[in-house]
Amino acid sequence: MAMRVATFASSQSLLQAAMRIQVKQAEATLQQASGQVSGDYGGLGAKAGSVVSLQASMTRSKAYEAAANTASNRVETMYNAVGSIIDDLTSFKATLASSTISSDTLQTTAQSMLESVVALMNTQLDGRYLFAGSAVDTAPVDIDSIEGSTATSQDELDYYQGDDQVTSVRVSSSHVVSYGVTADNASFRQALWALSTIANGSTDSASVTEAIDLLTSAIDGLATVQTKLSLNASALESAVSSQEDYQTTTEDLIANLSEVDITTVAANMSNYQAQLQAAYAAIGKIANLSLASYLS
Repeated sequence: MAMRVATFASSQSLLQAAMRIQVKQAEATLQQASGQVSGDYGGLGAKAGSVVSLQASMTRSKAYEAAANTASNRVETMYNAVGSIIDDLTSFKATLASSTISSDTLQTTAQSMLESVVALMNTQLDGRYLFAGSAVDTAPVDIDSIEGSTATSQDELDYYQGDDQVTSVRVSSSHVVSYGVTADNASFRQALWALSTIANGSTDSASVTEAIDLLTSAIDGLATVQTKLSLNASALESAVSSQEDYQTTTEDLIANLSEVDITTVAANMSNYQAQLQAAYAAIGKIANLSLASYLS
């Protein structure tokens, strides 16, 4: 009987050790299935704060990237619209230079081109007017004010409904990119004045010559606008690339802190299994010794 009491403590010690090994084995099984050190931050210990901070930083980076991509789409749309305006003006300039076109045809063509250019200047993307500055809910060009204008010079042409605010977007904690152009740009104004002059019936030689000169200047100016938009696009693409690189690095850091080495986990599970088998075997021997001592 004394022998059974003496072996009880050893048996309990071995059982407790086996239970601790089972807990570790269960944790290793979860780690192997999920690839994570723990299912919650508590299981990460001292690393938890770093992981939380990195994940918050990742969220901010993705927001910056999304904002830069949105701005990039707007710039691309503006670039294409300006390109179409240049095409319209170039085509009409060639029409003006033709000596075989009648005054009525010039006037009709000018009106059609005016409507086309105004529509392009009132381009929208996702419900925003792109050439209106910060007045994104307002069409920047009022064609009625052009067609019914009594202005005697382009400077008096009162068509612009937007504001002079430069559009900008934050692409990082320390960097803001300004982009775009407004419809009151001098080159747009020259184009509208040239088209409206002919559309309103001023088709004499002097008016045509002046319109050709204005269109030449407008086309050159709008080519410069396109160059500026191209530079805006490059800055935004660079910002997107920078955030993507940052996210890749941050993902690796988070993985190093929160993910497990599957090979190591597999080796640990094998060791735990061997330890359990040894513990149960020892418990079995103690039980057999206790029984033999009792029977003797």
